[in-house]
Amino acid sequence: MIEARDLAKVYGGKTAVAGVSFTVRAGQVTGFLGPNGAGKSTTMRMIMGLDRPTSGSVTVNGRPYADHKAPLHEVGALLDAKAVHTSRSAYNHLLAMAATHGIPKARVHEVIEMTGLEAVARKKAGGFSLGMGQRLGIAAALLGDPQTLILDEPVNGLDPEGVLWVRNLVRYLANQGKTIFLSSHLMSEMAQTADHLIVIGRGRIIADAPVKGIIAGTRQARTLVRTDAAAHLSRLLARDGVTVDQSEPEALTVTGLDPRGIAQVALANGVLVYELTPQMSSLEDAYFDLTKDEVEYHSHLTGGPAAAARETAPATAGKYGR
Repeated sequence: MIEARDLAKVYGGKTAVAGVSFTVRAGQVTGFLGPNGAGKSTTMRMIMGLDRPTSGSVTVNGRPYADHKAPLHEVGALLDAKAVHTSRSAYNHLLAMAATHGIPKARVHEVIEMTGLEAVARKKAGGFSLGMGQRLGIAAALLGDPQTLILDEPVNGLDPEGVLWVRNLVRYLANQGKTIFLSSHLMSEMAQTADHLIVIGRGRIIADAPVKGIIAGTRQARTLVRTDAAAHLSRLLARDGVTVDQSEPEALTVTGLDPRGIAQVALANGVLVYELTPQMSSLEDAYFDLTKDEVEYHSHLTGGPAAAARETAPATAGKYGR
């Protein structure tokens, strides 16, 4: 279990984390989401004792990380896959870590096999691809068979098979009663993997709830409308509380009015509608709603085809978070 109480970090005059409190419980996968600069990495570094909190406290399995006599058995972490001796082989990197805790060589071979590193175990880590470096980092995190696992962007650089492997691994470990704290920008992957989400924005917790609850609390449902009079119907539907976006010549996405209401407006004005499809909310929708006012670095491409594609894409599509 990870417990943060009024945890804060100030660098110079900038507040990176502003007195957050949360609990990451055993037996489930807890996702950690937030825009770039929101305080995710700083929070994870404070959990691992790499940054000293300005105020507040955080414990892992009941103690600050630094107070654990054998931390590899308590906490396994992947925060930076490049944090390896580049001239060392993967095997020797893991063997050196194991030696600090009296972990047998058999366990080194076991995690190498678990992470699919057998073919490159004797090669220098400095020559690894991003994906293989991620696998080595995960192997190091698993080495001490810890009760708590903290993974920052663990599927970064992995191929689809590797992404599926990480998903199954963390689900399996959570089912074994372990605490899993997982940060990722892949919304579709987080939706399939996490049980609970903690969302941070500008250093503050803006959501802490089960995944289903966060999705259910998102904005009003949207409806995809197809008609050969899209521009005309758009003008008819536009009113207070109703948003209409036109993504294609004959396609509208309507928010704030249910399909029956849209049909009534179309019928009353003699507009032929040949599709009315409710759009299910997704984790991506909920995330953007939660963080729309918390993004520190905005792009200027907020409209146009890219935005329209995100607005009209079915929730079942595999989508990447920003």
